[in-house]
Amino acid sequence: MRSSLLAAALLALVACRPHGNAANPKFAAAAEGHDPIAVYEALEAQIDAGTATKEDREDAYALITSWEEDTAAYAFARAAIAGRLAENRGAQAGGLVTEAEAYARKAREKEPDFREGAATQLLGSLYVAAPSRLLKHGDSETGIELLEKEVEAHPGRAVAQLRLASGYITLGDQDSAKEPLCAAKGAEDRLGAGDRRLLAKLIEEAGGAEALACPAPVGGAGE
Repeated sequence: MRSSLLAAALLALVACRPHGNAANPKFAAAAEGHDPIAVYEALEAQIDAGTATKEDREDAYALITSWEEDTAAYAFARAAIAGRLAENRGAQAGGLVTEAEAYARKAREKEPDFREGAATQLLGSLYVAAPSRLLKHGDSETGIELLEKEVEAHPGRAVAQLRLASGYITLGDQDSAKEPLCAAKGAEDRLGAGDRRLLAKLIEEAGGAEALACPAPVGGAGE
């Protein structure tokens, strides 16, 4: 009886997994080189440009899951792509959120500062935004701590400041968000198009530029 229940559960899990076209021509170059970061960057470029479809996210996921590598690059790319797909799947995103958490943790274990803390930023943001019932190793408090420590270690990283500000605002703490928002605004030229749109949205949610009253930048921020 127990084995039949296990088999049924596994069949249900497979049925719920996203299916896509791993041969999508938009990812052809990345597929040819089996380059996980190239798959991730190709999808992010489409999202930044506002041209990514739900099918593109499905196809990027289908491609990245068609092979496996024991590297920080693969773990991060898989976590990020699973997260991007989860954004579009609503109530059906549970397994993808769990997968994103597992692979982001794996990327951090293999290379803690991979791509300037990208896995830490991803994991922290996931813990802040995702329902705790879908997570195994953290919650919103853990997420904010991760994001705060990343900014403390590398205050000149504009994306890290942006992720921390987003985390605070997600939790309704607009006051705490002001300092990292100003830091991100002062280094806006280092952000991609999608992150610049997010920055503008967060500034409005924090009360607008006038309410922030960011000090004029004195000079370039360093590491």
